[in-house]
Amino acid sequence: MATITRSLPNMPTEIRKIIRVGEYADVTSALAPGYVQANLVILPKEQAFDFLLFCQRNPKPCPLIEVMEPGVVEPKITSPGADIRSDLPKYRVFRNGEMVEEPTDISHLWRKDLVTFLLGCSFTFEKAMVDAGIPLWHWEHAKNVAMWRTNIACTPAGAFHGPTVVSMRPIHHKQIVRAVQVTSRFPNAHGAPLHIGNPEAIGIKDITKPDYGDEQPFNPGQVPVFWACGVTPQAVALQSKPPFMITHSPGHMFITNMRDADLAAL
Repeated sequence: MATITRSLPNMPTEIRKIIRVGEYADVTSALAPGYVQANLVILPKEQAFDFLLFCQRNPKPCPLIEVMEPGVVEPKITSPGADIRSDLPKYRVFRNGEMVEEPTDISHLWRKDLVTFLLGCSFTFEKAMVDAGIPLWHWEHAKNVAMWRTNIACTPAGAFHGPTVVSMRPIHHKQIVRAVQVTSRFPNAHGAPLHIGNPEAIGIKDITKPDYGDEQPFNPGQVPVFWACGVTPQAVALQSKPPFMITHSPGHMFITNMRDADLAAL
């Protein structure tokens, strides 16, 4: 069993080495602060163009950071030396719309026709939020962020269609404007919030029961603030039912060598 601990180095290359040998399989929020984290989608070449088009039509939940050639396992643009098959803490494998496996390594599934997509992740802007004095409960308690499927439909592309997934952070009402300002600087990490306030308006019936991740408690004066989320392709997989798709497990991201500043708008 993997050792679950927060006593990890801060450099992405060192963290990935620990993940690669199976010594860490937990969520990556608050790890390698200042470095870009990414969502993962891997598809056969036959479906890759449709998904590329889906990302272009839905840049809020699916902001592209890197697209790798078929069969290539090294993300040379964002993280030279990394191996996409082993350097995430946990993956999800979907077959015909069903999640069938949640391995910590996908080498046994690798094929020469597989195309890898790395998408921006809201974990990237969290350090900027903390630096701005906005507390994040899941950082402080080494938990996963809360995520839900919503009633906000993505724009279809080819074979892909489905709902937008959002992540939620409780923010004090006096800090909401600041949270919007800070996260707006990171359009390739989902950018500004998608929705603020009433969860039912976007199809969330119970704010205490996330579809993915951990429940976030609310302190007096805090309001739910929702950002588009890179788990969206997983909800799309359930609805679109592609024959084969690999993703990250929610909250178990790929930590790149890129600095947050590389994605920040001036």
